[in-house]
Amino acid sequence: MNFIPGKNWFVQKDVVNSNREFWGPYCGAVSLSFDDGTANQLEKAVPLLDEMGIVATFYVQPYGDDWQTVYAPWKAVAAVGHEIGNHSIQHICPGSYLGNSDGLEDRTLDEIEADILAAQQRLNQLVPHQQQWTFAYPCYCQFVGKGRTRKSYVPLVAKYFLAGRSAGEYGFGNNPRIIDLACVRGIPMERMSGFEMIGLVEELTHQGLWVILVFHEIDGSRLTVGSYDFLLLLNYLQRKRDLIWTAPVVDVAKLIAAKRSLL
Repeated sequence: MNFIPGKNWFVQKDVVNSNREFWGPYCGAVSLSFDDGTANQLEKAVPLLDEMGIVATFYVQPYGDDWQTVYAPWKAVAAVGHEIGNHSIQHICPGSYLGNSDGLEDRTLDEIEADILAAQQRLNQLVPHQQQWTFAYPCYCQFVGKGRTRKSYVPLVAKYFLAGRSAGEYGFGNNPRIIDLACVRGIPMERMSGFEMIGLVEELTHQGLWVILVFHEIDGSRLTVGSYDFLLLLNYLQRKRDLIWTAPVVDVAKLIAAKRSLL
């Protein structure tokens, strides 16, 4: 058997070739996704993306009584082709993360569903032209309860969205033929150099995988990536545009769903 060595694992060459054939003229796909819908993203990420002609996915949280005013700038972002995605309203994470008793461990599936649908109702008003939607799990977590009462809310996301984005271990992409679209893997990018990000994309797309990079801020105060490093990545993706398909999460998910329906 012929194997391609990876990080403590192996990928069969016939699997790689099959994956690469899946993408048509490309060897693989990459999506740039941003969580939380912050002012930093509007100020620093969007202009760089637009300058390079690259469209991304922005998962926003339309919270607060003044959400229509606060999130109005995202209408212009969507108008130039970027995807706006659902990141819930309350952004409920495990209580153990922050030491409180009002986290996912203490919530029900009904409460999570209500929060997601409330966010979607607002997003439909914010970006009415967008017909299909994807979701990003807050804090990458997909459960409610704990211990024997712990339950996944991936089935809820599968019910309402074309795809749901979580996170996975560094170095693994999404196999387009078998990945669960309701829980695709993203790879957090904070504090990575441009060379690390490029190497990651190069290796995983060479295997015919879909790579979803997760960003929060550019030159920011939290979970950040430097603008120099981000531009290195964008320049690389622009140079490789004939070999690597760079597209929002929703577009790649649509292609995967369509092709898998024919298999």
